[in-house]
Amino acid sequence: MGKSDFINILLVEDEDFDVRRVKNTISFYDTRIKIAEVVSNGMAALDLIRSNHDKYDVVIMDYQISGGLKGEELITRIRDIDPFIQIIVITKMTINITNYDFANNLLKAGAFWFCTKYPGNIEEYIYQPTDFILSIFNATEKKRLEKHRTRSDKKLSQSIENMLEAKRIIGESKPMLQLKESIERYSKSDVNILVYGASGTGKELVAWNIHLKSKRKYESFVPINCGSIPSELIESELFGYEKGAFTGANTNKSGLFEIAHNGTLFLDEVAELPLHAQVKLLRVLQEGEIEKIGRTDKVSVNVRIIAATNKNLANEVNNNRFREDLYYRLNVVPLDVVSLKERGNDIMLLFDYFLDYFSQDMGVAKPAIEEKAVEILLNYKYPGNVRELRNIVQRLVLNCTDVITVKDISNPIILRNHVILKDETNFDDVYSGQVLPWKEMEKIFRTKYFKYVRSISSSDSAAAERLGLAPSNFYRMCKELGLK
Repeated sequence: MGKSDFINILLVEDEDFDVRRVKNTISFYDTRIKIAEVVSNGMAALDLIRSNHDKYDVVIMDYQISGGLKGEELITRIRDIDPFIQIIVITKMTINITNYDFANNLLKAGAFWFCTKYPGNIEEYIYQPTDFILSIFNATEKKRLEKHRTRSDKKLSQSIENMLEAKRIIGESKPMLQLKESIERYSKSDVNILVYGASGTGKELVAWNIHLKSKRKYESFVPINCGSIPSELIESELFGYEKGAFTGANTNKSGLFEIAHNGTLFLDEVAELPLHAQVKLLRVLQEGEIEKIGRTDKVSVNVRIIAATNKNLANEVNNNRFREDLYYRLNVVPLDVVSLKERGNDIMLLFDYFLDYFSQDMGVAKPAIEEKAVEILLNYKYPGNVRELRNIVQRLVLNCTDVITVKDISNPIILRNHVILKDETNFDDVYSGQVLPWKEMEKIFRTKYFKYVRSISSSDSAAAERLGLAPSNFYRMCKELGLK
């Protein structure tokens, strides 16, 4: 057996008679247990523990040690230096009495176990040898488990920190600073949260941050897009079913509420839930129990709900498409995620973040960007919000080399907003099925086209330059079209 396989004991005892009895007691296992040091007072014990980090597995100490530092105070001081070390107390104070307060005080101070010294006329052992040795083995195992748990907790905490960094909310604009502050505040509680925001603003990212900063962070985060599941399947997805509940139910299926037990369930696009599923969801929020298809008794669940929508839920309630009682259950704390066009310089913070990410991902040098190209990016409306900006950057990294220019940004492959910005860029409705005089049709077309060019330009001068017009002529034509 190697030296490291020994259980190393620090014995704190000021009577030679009792030192000998402790040694005799553990002599049955002298191939496993070794008294590494013997000291006669508390200060000497603290000095040894402080200067020999992790050397001792167990401290065996007399409760009434000489030197002033003893009892609960010594136990506390030892645990302050080494929180993993285990302490067994031996004492003459409990020979003839059962003192629960005495025992509780020792355990609260950090002792693992205590035992009574046999009277002085028993010279061989300090206590029943079997029980005493078992307590040493158990104390050593407790130390090992506590160290293992601490290492696991550190790894898990580091994993959570890494996830938080990967899902970091980027932005220094006033709305985003307010949002981050709200996330910090509300993540500490278990209240249901309803996240409002247009498509692509990052509602799921907000939900992730709330979860990872909450006390549920070590449990599951389960997202579901309520609009992506057929209405006839939504109940089985959320609540599960039992084997044989219906034709084709060949096994038990856990619903998402069961999977998210003790964690967080993120209901994205919650406004798309069919009314029959809304009724069951309301019951879960009220009772904390789910009804599985094919099961008579209910299943208790402990789940925090974060819901999200790009619709005005109050309007949905007024139009009888969403239950009012469910609305109030979900809307305990409303959070708004503003559109990207309202976030000012956050656009360039996000642009730079995505530029770093895709450059590294594709193994290419990060390109620079012209100042005029920055102006275009800052003035663009971003109907697809952060998701669209991410796609724009990815396309730029794929198509550009050293410098991102105005020409690169203006490429329809990069800014494909003509499909989405209907009031400014959609030419599909120019022709309405009737034949108009050319002058009227020309005016409609010019109005649409001028709006489109202005939407992707940093200024009127830049728009005029793109159209090959003098700024004064551009201004005059815009005025004629009613755009000024």
